[in-house]
Amino acid sequence: MESFPHIPYQSSPRPEAGALEAVRGFRQWLDKRRSLRFFSSEPVERAVIEELILAAGTAPSGAHKQPWTFVAVSDPALKSRIREAAEAEEKEFYSGRASESWLRDLAPLGTDWQKPFLEEAPWLIVVFRQAHAPDGSKHYYTQESVGIACGLLLAAIHQAGLVTLTHTPSPMQFLSEVLGRPAHEKPYVLMPIGYPAPGATVPDLVRKPLDELGVFFEP
Repeated sequence: MESFPHIPYQSSPRPEAGALEAVRGFRQWLDKRRSLRFFSSEPVERAVIEELILAAGTAPSGAHKQPWTFVAVSDPALKSRIREAAEAEEKEFYSGRASESWLRDLAPLGTDWQKPFLEEAPWLIVVFRQAHAPDGSKHYYTQESVGIACGLLLAAIHQAGLVTLTHTPSPMQFLSEVLGRPAHEKPYVLMPIGYPAPGATVPDLVRKPLDELGVFFEP
């Protein structure tokens, strides 16, 4: 078995303003990121989508197996098929599959089974988790690895001045069928990507404060 050669670590330069100011600015910038369901028809060039996928692919993964596939869709006919299949699943979810408590929690967000953004957004990225390698060899910590990659993808989309939301119709197996993916790839999340529509709105949400997020043990 060959080992990865080791090379000198090249770190990012320390911010002139100091670590605290740098991370505070980054956090404040991230805090402006919101899930959006209203997309402009303004096109997004493929090169941007390629860079987003490459950014997501910088995520760490178990044993560096990189157990992810990012399927980018801009074809209108294919987006229409995805919307039709997603709405069929979502209609069943909202009309009987979801518990009453789940529907109550969703109600303030104003969501329902209709998903027009799946056709309105210029691009869809469907993230697939590779349960194992194409040759059958083992992958490790695939859920965690793909989850981290999706987090980086969200940040990269925000960095590009674009918007998205994480759409997870359940079950999602139809995405494998519509997109012709192999059996070892499992649909993980679907992200429509584009620019916000003029006049787009989002729920006025408040995120948890630090005392509800973190626990510290110090001497």
